Amino acid sequence: MARVVAVTGNEAVAEAMRQVNPDVCAAYPITPATDIMQRFTGFVSNGKVKTEMVLVESEHSAMSACVGASAAGGRVATATSSQGLALMWEELFIASGTRLPIIMTLVNRALSAPLNIHGDHSDGMGARDCGWIQLWSENAQEAYDNMIQSFRIAEHMDIRMPAMVCLDGFIISHSIERMEYLDDAVVKNFIGEFKQLNPLLDIEHPVSYGPLILTDLYMEYRRAHAEVMSKVSQVVLDVAQDFEKISGRKYGLFETYRLDDAEIGLVILNSAAGTSKDAVDVFRDKGIKAGLLKPRLYRPFPYEEIGEALKHLKAVCVLDRADAFGASYGPLFMDIASGIYPYKDRPLLINKIYGLGGRDYMPEHAELVLAELAEVAKTGRVKTFKEYIGVRE
Repeated sequence: MARVVAVTGNEAVAEAMRQVNPDVCAAYPITPATDIMQRFTGFVSNGKVKTEMVLVESEHSAMSACVGASAAGGRVATATSSQGLALMWEELFIASGTRLPIIMTLVNRALSAPLNIHGDHSDGMGARDCGWIQLWSENAQEAYDNMIQSFRIAEHMDIRMPAMVCLDGFIISHSIERMEYLDDAVVKNFIGEFKQLNPLLDIEHPVSYGPLILTDLYMEYRRAHAEVMSKVSQVVLDVAQDFEKISGRKYGLFETYRLDDAEIGLVILNSAAGTSKDAVDVFRDKGIKAGLLKPRLYRPFPYEEIGEALKHLKAVCVLDRADAFGASYGPLFMDIASGIYPYKDRPLLINKIYGLGGRDYMPEHAELVLAELAEVAKTGRVKTFKEYIGVRE
């Protein structure tokens, strides 16, 4: 039986980690992810998990310790945010390049400077091409569910890649929601026993991690990495199918909302999707066929599947909670544009940058965007391809 609880997103993630009971966790506190590791460290201290908790002097050291523990043959997890993820940059590539299935919660927060502790997606987007699997979460329930599924995905013997589970700082991490916890035994059975692959501590079968590879093999190694990532989408779907059997909750590569017969649509990540769904309902009540697509698996990005889901629309707005400085558009927009580019008949695309540094995203913002899309669909003309919404003049 599932337990119905009222908890924050951080509590939900810490509970998922307790139920998984990893072998090693190395962490350094950073707002707004601190509460996850504080709660999990309490589980360690109270004997509720057998995890070896390693407290370090920086996030760089935290990921370094996770890399060592994973290479040694352990199931490993951690959490971070913003500047912490930025400080891990070197180790992120080492974790993925050495095929280590480390699980990390990323509580999305704006990057400095100027210093800002509130939620936007600049940290996760900055690390989107470092070879990690990325799952994004609309609410605490999805963060909890993604956390549990991520271990099965990352540890799959055909994958063996690190994965980060993203949730919006404060909006999800610190807000209390009604949600359902699975039973401990159900989670334990779902993720199964950790299977080691070429562990360093197997002294009977010595291996080398991170050797020097020059021009003779480096490119082939990177191509192999890309080929492994190409298998992730199907594993995500298979794991989601098994998860539905134990939870009743259905997940895919992305979620669509009233999109099948839509003429205009929004594409948006994480918590703002909930606000946007309400706006879609408002426009449906007006007789305007609006819909929404919310990516869940962001890396590897399911270009073909998302292209198929959006190709029938007349106009689409991609909303980015991060900017790509020096680029024409936001990072999510560029991925969506790549997904629909191959189609001769494709929707007109516009881009809105919203919510940077935790700026509120309100229902009226979503409604303004949908009204603009309705005009674009009617006239076939776009006034501005990129615009910042909710910004002071």
